[in-house]
Amino acid sequence: MENAAEAVVVVGVDGSPQSVEALRWGARLAPAYGATVKVVGAWENPPEYVGFVHFKDDRFDELARERVERAVQEAFGADVPAGLSTVVEFGHPSKVLMRHCEGAELLVVGRRGHGGFKGLLMGSTSSACVAHAPCPVLVLPDETVDAGRAEDSGQAQGAGPAG
Repeated sequence: MENAAEAVVVVGVDGSPQSVEALRWGARLAPAYGATVKVVGAWENPPEYVGFVHFKDDRFDELARERVERAVQEAFGADVPAGLSTVVEFGHPSKVLMRHCEGAELLVVGRRGHGGFKGLLMGSTSSACVAHAPCPVLVLPDETVDAGRAEDSGQAQGAGPAG
């Protein structure tokens, strides 16, 4: 693990509601580790390009960066945690996340992002992270996202077995 001055909690963000909630959880947990939050986004060429052309297009990179910025804004508004940093890279999301969580205290991801099939227990990225991350991984269930939305809107929520 990194020393206290460099401790980091990595959060995978794709702009989905699950990743926005993962960002909130990462920010809540980071102080317990004496860590800052590192937001990591990744992008690949759209599926319709596969097999025809392989290139890195700056437009896709720009769209991915905008998606990450919107997620940070949605998660925190004007109260962005001190020291929060963002990285967006070309590559498969799980591989990009593995590179950035080397030495991290924790990796936080949503169970399913934009690419998930509803029937799957976990998406391919979260499954790969659990299997291969060099640090502990927190995978947030979809129910956490629903509870976070209700909390943000001021609705009462049951918590724990009695809730």
